[in-house]
Amino acid sequence: MTKDTKLAVLIDADNIPPKYIKEMMEEITKYGTPTLKRIYGDWTKPHLTNWKNVLLENAINPIQQYSYTTGKNATDSAMIIDAMDILYSEKVNGFCLVSSDSDFTKLATRLREAGMLVYGIGERKTPNPFIVACDKFIYLEILETETDSQGGKGKPKKASVDKITPKVIRLLRNSVADAADEDGWAYLGDVGSLILKKQPNFDSRNFGFEKLTPLFKSIDQFEIEQRDQSGRFKLIYVRNK
Repeated sequence: MTKDTKLAVLIDADNIPPKYIKEMMEEITKYGTPTLKRIYGDWTKPHLTNWKNVLLENAINPIQQYSYTTGKNATDSAMIIDAMDILYSEKVNGFCLVSSDSDFTKLATRLREAGMLVYGIGERKTPNPFIVACDKFIYLEILETETDSQGGKGKPKKASVDKITPKVIRLLRNSVADAADEDGWAYLGDVGSLILKKQPNFDSRNFGFEKLTPLFKSIDQFEIEQRDQSGRFKLIYVRNK
């Protein structure tokens, strides 16, 4: 993940609520520069009215796609066709597909086959096939924040926090073991990358922690060690107890 990565952000307006837009765009900038920002929908439909208020503020280009037949989602097809055109234009290094619809599973797979980084963003209801087709998948609910009376940003809502189950601990322990040296110590950055390869929707914020380090520290089955690097940086290492 690098700031030099140019991303095409493609949003399915039919499957994403507009209330997440500000936090979502801030999140995307962590992974690269959103060079292209497009949102797809039938803007003649009343249920998309709320989107119109936030598009200009975030410089997102609305793409009109009429619903030709009842029960068919023409938006999906338009978004997929645009994604392939953008792929062949070679203007970006990666894609951010914003939807909770499993119809984009094949698209994510195809883009990754072409060497693109693919970030998925959607609600927790997103089907697993789409999630695992992405390099990383982020739940919108963990981006939603409460606003205090002064208009500032609050803490993530407690409703979005998952429990640290034995299954989660097993994932962490196995990943540490897989990335460890002969003494059992593993660089936490390598562990985090390995976890994402195994489970793209893994995010420490799902469990109420902003970073991976405090998540590991909260579990007594791990040892944590800080090591100085060239006197300037401190690297975090972890080992299974």
